[in-house]
Amino acid sequence: MFSFIPLGLFRHLFAAQVIALFGTGLTSIALALLAYELAEGDAGLVLGFALALKMVAYVIVSPLAGVIAPFMPRRRMLVTLDILRAGAVLCLPFVDSLWQVYLLIFLLNTCSALFTPTFQATIPDILPDEKDYTQALSLSRLAYDLENLLSPTLAALLLTVLSFDVLFSLNAIAFVISALLIVSVTLPAANQGQNNDSFWYRLTVGSRIYFRTPALKALMALNLAISAVGAMQIVNTVVYVRSELGLAETLVPLAFAAAGVGSISAAIAVPWLLKHYSQRLIMLTGSVLMGGLLLAGTLKPDYYTLLILWCLIGLSSSLVQTPIGLLLRSHCQEEDRPALFAAHFSLSHACWLICYPLAGWLGAQWTLTTAFGLMALLAILTTLVAIMLWPRNKANELWHEHGEQTHQHLHFHDEHHQHSHEGWEGPEPHSHNHQHQAIRHQHKFVIDRHHRHWPFD
Repeated sequence: MFSFIPLGLFRHLFAAQVIALFGTGLTSIALALLAYELAEGDAGLVLGFALALKMVAYVIVSPLAGVIAPFMPRRRMLVTLDILRAGAVLCLPFVDSLWQVYLLIFLLNTCSALFTPTFQATIPDILPDEKDYTQALSLSRLAYDLENLLSPTLAALLLTVLSFDVLFSLNAIAFVISALLIVSVTLPAANQGQNNDSFWYRLTVGSRIYFRTPALKALMALNLAISAVGAMQIVNTVVYVRSELGLAETLVPLAFAAAGVGSISAAIAVPWLLKHYSQRLIMLTGSVLMGGLLLAGTLKPDYYTLLILWCLIGLSSSLVQTPIGLLLRSHCQEEDRPALFAAHFSLSHACWLICYPLAGWLGAQWTLTTAFGLMALLAILTTLVAIMLWPRNKANELWHEHGEQTHQHLHFHDEHHQHSHEGWEGPEPHSHNHQHQAIRHQHKFVIDRHHRHWPFD
């Protein structure tokens, strides 16, 4: 169970996250109803294209968060994006053509693609203690799961007395409240790194860290496993319950709720598990369970067995997803954190962009049993890849060599920077050309400006 996180700053940000999430959940339901009003029988096609636009925005735009965030005050950036999101959803009730819906959805999710990774990269700066940050990650996971459980219920109650247009207005109000909560606190400035870094370097540094770090390459494989299992669950639950089992549509939300209950249970347990087991063991175990449980779907479970299966899949999925922030934080320098979180946001959603249509196509063109089997196989294979890629060296205390070099970057005079000055260099940290002698040493290793490639003895 959680102990109280002793930091008012985080409580404000967590409240902003929860309120914005619930507002977004209401808009998801209102958007489906708006699509039906504009397109009726083609509403599913319209909604599918709108969700595809959301993923495209996440994949393409989110790396820019790592470029912009270090050079713009965080609070101003987050508040501005919240206000822009509020404006976008306020316009949705007034559209009268589909191109307007698509434009506003792309704008809304462009803002979210910049907001979310910047917000996520801020939390470890305000919670430097690993125990507090672990609890914050679990609370964040709980917020997502509770939103998935409660937003449809709240929307159903509101729609008994209000038109669906009002849901958009409530979402706008939620974004404004989120902005007010953020503006009420002072956020630490992001480490700006090198002001002379090129745009291309700042745009790609997160992905370069990702694909040059063994544990993060393993995380990329786990992202695909999560997406394969999650897409099968999200896309084909309604088809399985309604078509395969021939049950009423009222039973579909209960199946989604079962997955949420499992996910919440794991999120609560993760802080305790991390005290006794490594991130590697917890995340890989969760991924192995995910694939195996999805494979059980080929046995054509009845409805009550499906509820248990979905609950266990939600639990195992949360075991993989909850510790991700800790893994990212431990494999980068502070100055590279916004870029790495943005890269993860983009790359993980690229996996969803692949798996959403794949799960739907397999279920429609073949059979749901085939879809269960192939998506489970994808999850199992990518989990095996993750196991092979992720080294057991928990501390990453690696011996490595540096050749002699002369370069320029911001630095303090530490054990790696002992050199003479001419007097004009100014106070530390300062930047000027300086020389490094060739050296072989050992320390906790992350990919950064001084360590471009992972050492292999």
